[in-house]
Amino acid sequence: MGESAVKVGVVDIGTNSMRLLVSDGVDEDRRWVEVTGLGVGVDATGMLTKDAVNRTIAVFDRYGAIMSDSHVDQRVAIATSASRDATNREEFFDRAESALGVRPTLISGDEEARYAFEGATQVLDSVAGVVVSDIGGGSTEFVTEEVARSVDVGSVRLTDSHLPNLPPDPDQLAKAVEHVAYLLADIDHGFVGSHIGVAGTWTAIAAIAQDLPAYSRDQVHGFVLTNHHLDEVAERLRPLTVEETAAIPSLDPKRAPVIMAGTVIATMVTETLGVSETMVSEHDTLDGAAMRLLALR
Repeated sequence: MGESAVKVGVVDIGTNSMRLLVSDGVDEDRRWVEVTGLGVGVDATGMLTKDAVNRTIAVFDRYGAIMSDSHVDQRVAIATSASRDATNREEFFDRAESALGVRPTLISGDEEARYAFEGATQVLDSVAGVVVSDIGGGSTEFVTEEVARSVDVGSVRLTDSHLPNLPPDPDQLAKAVEHVAYLLADIDHGFVGSHIGVAGTWTAIAAIAQDLPAYSRDQVHGFVLTNHHLDEVAERLRPLTVEETAAIPSLDPKRAPVIMAGTVIATMVTETLGVSETMVSEHDTLDGAAMRLLALR
């Protein structure tokens, strides 16, 4: 009998979403995602709140059990923007380690960007001219084959600072757009040939743009989101309350409070890069981290 494939478990500890990938790089590729809002309020206080940590650890208890039941050979957990900014992250990491069976590794924005690029471009024959953007809850990453940049703006952070109420009034919305434009002003767009968008904001927008009856990974992955699509989604979301947003069939209701802010960022990303369309990918940071782990085995 042949040797069984090595199996890895990767947990991405985001500002808004907690994600798990179990993969052997060949036949098995299973994913889970739970929105816990870990980073809500961290900009204002510099700390992860007790409630957000408790919600997140409850998810980690389940993820730890899934990895054990799946008999993974190696586990890794990577922590991003909210953890980078939180003064109480080590206390959170203590509890996360107990639940997951591995202590989270704090990664920089540039490292996060590189993982996203490797995951999103893994099946491409050439990455020349490709730029990947990853809109997270606390930061947005831009990365090419040679350059990685992380900007401290994400759907949760922008919601907390500029769009706390839905629907936003016109002045709030205008100031949010102005703020994002200011933060992205020095992003170099001269290298862009094609644009790939990864992570929850891009995938949620792609699902809404297609008016899917329920979220479908297969229908989202590879969808070409034009700027016209993006404008239509923004127009649809703009007058909605949180409750009305949560009722959109293809949207995880827990994303409802922050998807308007995410759409503002997505629009400004396309304007900044000067692209007319975005290919949305379900392959991202998780895949990049898993690829590295599997390559080391």
